[in-house]
Amino acid sequence: MSLEELAFLALAVVAVATALLALLVRELVHTILWIAIFFVDLAAIYFLLEAPFLGVLQLGVYAGAVTVLLLFGIMVTRKRIFSREAATGIGPIPLALALVTFIFLVSAVGELPQSEVPVRSYAPSALSVLLFGTDGAWLLLLGLVMLAGVSGAIYLVREGRD
Repeated sequence: MSLEELAFLALAVVAVATALLALLVRELVHTILWIAIFFVDLAAIYFLLEAPFLGVLQLGVYAGAVTVLLLFGIMVTRKRIFSREAATGIGPIPLALALVTFIFLVSAVGELPQSEVPVRSYAPSALSVLLFGTDGAWLLLLGLVMLAGVSGAIYLVREGRD
């Protein structure tokens, strides 16, 4: 068994464990923290499979932005985030899983092959057309509608409104 196969198996075990823990914990904030660890682990798997673009995208969008958005949504809409009787939290197991994920992520990034392809410049508008085509304006409109929906939901669930 090669080192890459062993790393993949370890990352797969961490991914399954964090996914199960996200489903089994009682506190919503703890669920989001387990999901964040899962997202970072998935990024490590992408790096291990030599898909660095997907790995960086996973780290930036899901492990970063989505996790922060979920935590912010809970903080804005709930008065009490943690209950005193919760039996879960950041203990030795989550820290060990996070450490294993970090070690494999660093080792996977260190073993990425160096590209010999020269870097060339591109026009950002051409990249935009390739990514969004003619649907860019509709995607922006969809984002604004979703923002309005989130704002309305926050208004409806906040306490003390008239």
